[in-house]
Amino acid sequence: MADLSEIVKAYDVRGVVPDQLDEALAELFGAAFVRVTDAAAVVVGHDMRPSSPGLARAFGLGASRQGADVTEIGLCSTDQLYYASGELDLPGAMFTASHNPARYNGIKMCRAGAAPVGQDTGLAEIRALVEEWSEAGAVPGTDKPQGTLVQRDMLEGYAAYLRNLVGLSDIRRLKVVVDAGNGMGGHTVPTVFDGLPLELDAMYFELDGTFPHHEANPLDPKNIVDLQRRVRETGADIGLAFDGDADRCFVVDENGDPVAPSAITALVAARELAKDPGATVIHNLITSWSVPEVVKENGGTPVRTRVGHSFIKQEMARTGAIFGGEHSAHYYFRDFWNADTGMLAALHVLAALGGQDGTLSQLVAQYDRYAASGEINSTVDDQTARAAAVKAAFADRDDTTLDELDGLTVTAQDWWFNLRASNTEPLLRLNVEARDAATVERVRDEVLGIVRA
Repeated sequence: MADLSEIVKAYDVRGVVPDQLDEALAELFGAAFVRVTDAAAVVVGHDMRPSSPGLARAFGLGASRQGADVTEIGLCSTDQLYYASGELDLPGAMFTASHNPARYNGIKMCRAGAAPVGQDTGLAEIRALVEEWSEAGAVPGTDKPQGTLVQRDMLEGYAAYLRNLVGLSDIRRLKVVVDAGNGMGGHTVPTVFDGLPLELDAMYFELDGTFPHHEANPLDPKNIVDLQRRVRETGADIGLAFDGDADRCFVVDENGDPVAPSAITALVAARELAKDPGATVIHNLITSWSVPEVVKENGGTPVRTRVGHSFIKQEMARTGAIFGGEHSAHYYFRDFWNADTGMLAALHVLAALGGQDGTLSQLVAQYDRYAASGEINSTVDDQTARAAAVKAAFADRDDTTLDELDGLTVTAQDWWFNLRASNTEPLLRLNVEARDAATVERVRDEVLGIVRA
């Protein structure tokens, strides 16, 4: 019997190939996916990892043997798979391990219209079936005839759909450096940018799931050093870095300095609200104070939620929000089936930059209003005890308020911090924001003194 406890996460499947995830198991997941979603047809795509084509084909075979017709779209970014799910109105599966090392792979699944599949929305049932069939050594038959497997290229449609959402034809010509990290941005960017007034300087566009240059994880500062250097050396207007499956996009300005994802969230929110005044914008509780401020200044309604794409997408659907953003550079759009797409966020930034004469650093200054610590991780023996100690230290102060929507958030007039436990590691994650850097350092040191005592 397959042990799935290590690979079935809250929102996806992810493990080492072939030790934890192989083609036989992928086939079982394909069959279970069809059973749980009751799908008559599904769409399947994959990233550039060496194991991805075989795993994706096995999943498709498992789905077809349960009677579902399978559309294989081949190499794609995760948001391109979401596009296919939305455009074709089919449940979908994407084979990727995002920014994880080369030995990993995984499955991100969604229902028709890119609606997420997580533990509470079908993933637990899929796991249970896979475990049952693995133990039995066979998948029960079905009275449905075997489905078909057909190949279809969705890249041109994806690119055209995104370009139709953001007007870029009239912007001034921009010099753009893009670091694809040998990931799927190298597949999607050339087609999306084709014909736009952009001079593209392509870095690491060769698809290579062994990631020979650096990890495809721009959230780690060491992985954008090459991009920062290239922007400075070439005098580019902007730099963009995509993660392995190209659903997240990070931005650096003309000086090579990183632009905070919260500033990008605020910028895109302002642009989206210009199209739909009074709309709702979702932001997680670790985004900057500047995000709800900008949303209100532009006539919108900010809604705060927990960290994680399932919570963001639930709130997007519940409120009819036009846009949602996270501190991790995930950006969600109502016009994109409430799914996340870093590429669409990047196009918004390019349109805003090219639509005026100033630099990117000047443009985002209005959205980057506070000092922040960034995420600080502490390894602890007892997450619950250390978090309780921090709560006790701040609970009786007259100048602070506490809430526990997601971890512990403590707010004062001039600063706030959030302390959250990792779901997968013995870590506590701290984020601090304040009106000035000195206050950030003071609050950071006080909290870490308790956490690491």
